[in-house]
Amino acid sequence: MAKGSLEHPPKINLLTMFRLGLFQMGLGIMSILTLGVLNRIMINELVIPATVVAGTIAMHQFVAPARLWFGQLSDAKKIGGTHRTGYVWIGAALFAIASFLAVQVTWQLGNSVHSQGWTFQTYGWVALLAGIFALYGLALSSSSTPFAALLVDVSDEENRSQLVGIVWSMLMVGIVIGAIISAGLLPAPTTCQEAVSNVSIFSDPQSLAFLQNAINRLFLVLPAVVFGLAVLSTFGVEKKYSRYTSRSTIADREDKITLPRALKVLSASRQTGLFFSFLLVMTISLFMQEAVMEPYGGEVFGMCVSETTRLNAFWGTGTLLGISSTGFLIVPRIGKQKTAQLGCFTVAMSLALVVVSGFSANPQMLQGALLLFGLASGVTTTGAISLMLDLTAAETAGTFIGAWGLAQAIARAVATVTGGAVLDIGKQLFSDRVFSYGLVFTLQACGMILAIWFLNRVDVTEFRSNAKQAIASILENELD
Repeated sequence: MAKGSLEHPPKINLLTMFRLGLFQMGLGIMSILTLGVLNRIMINELVIPATVVAGTIAMHQFVAPARLWFGQLSDAKKIGGTHRTGYVWIGAALFAIASFLAVQVTWQLGNSVHSQGWTFQTYGWVALLAGIFALYGLALSSSSTPFAALLVDVSDEENRSQLVGIVWSMLMVGIVIGAIISAGLLPAPTTCQEAVSNVSIFSDPQSLAFLQNAINRLFLVLPAVVFGLAVLSTFGVEKKYSRYTSRSTIADREDKITLPRALKVLSASRQTGLFFSFLLVMTISLFMQEAVMEPYGGEVFGMCVSETTRLNAFWGTGTLLGISSTGFLIVPRIGKQKTAQLGCFTVAMSLALVVVSGFSANPQMLQGALLLFGLASGVTTTGAISLMLDLTAAETAGTFIGAWGLAQAIARAVATVTGGAVLDIGKQLFSDRVFSYGLVFTLQACGMILAIWFLNRVDVTEFRSNAKQAIASILENELD
């Protein structure tokens, strides 16, 4: 590529924005496989305690500090001549493989719990499953963090909100597609057993064989498709559209972008801590329901696996509508920060409806409440992500994206474990399952109100001023 095209890359077009969204669509599909299908199978069909299930799956989020390193690494070191694309491809291949391995260990864990109970060998399978999910998380971090930094690299302020709306809408499309495909491939007649029976499917060899074949096929085909989407979405985009080289004041000295120096820029403003706290509390409050929603549908509403998997399609559709419309209808009128505030408040209100629907045990009411919850989540997500991409410095975009990804990943991990633990506590406190699950949803609503308090203190202008001063200081030190 000619030097001139590197210094003045073309503006990213609408078709390329949608192509980039294919990667996020793949991540949406993967989230359904792990937090939807596999989570439900372990809790309901294999009768493994929700806290154990949530703890093992959450390991892929507890390795989130690696996001900072992967982000900084993609700022400083190229793979195959690119700062971001090589990391995206390698990470995608690794998390696709890890997801299939996780399923195979899950069957061994379920068999051990059924045949031996909670023995040393059973705990060994739990530890192995947790380890595989940790590797899955590292692969996910090494792929998704450089991808988000790529979005900063290829966009300008005037088209960044458009890119955010399209790419994160595609994430929701992936969730909806993943939910529909998973529900279609799961054998409903063999998986619609009574959720409250507390009998492992290992007691029924014929049903077990049907379920294993369906799940193994699902986790073989879809991760391979997701890897293909990762390659297709990013192929050639960075070399043609990236502004990293022309935008960064230290891009010609990539060896100087060390992790300590990147962290110095990151910690230059108190706004970083405030926004980190907001993301942490908001994300915990948004995703505590993720690990318990499908069991909620099974235990309280009497749904089977295919039906509870489709619940993701309702909140995914609502989120898609929220994300795709907010950037055009709400943000231009009230701004990014107030949009996020409005979203947080609306999420709290919709969670109250999720609880109310449990008392009626009406699946249609739950589906409607989840559609509204998704809509509110979309408004919140659009406001928060737009702010997140504004709160970056060009020279260390990967590190900043890694930090925001770290906040979200820690929060997702805490949310997954907390959701399962609070559910188990609720089951000890209440005989009525509606109250047990309602405890989780009520705690989420309270968290959303706390998130608004942190958000009110965030100031983008102050952040940018401090970041520029920190970068200037680093360059002065190099000259000295």
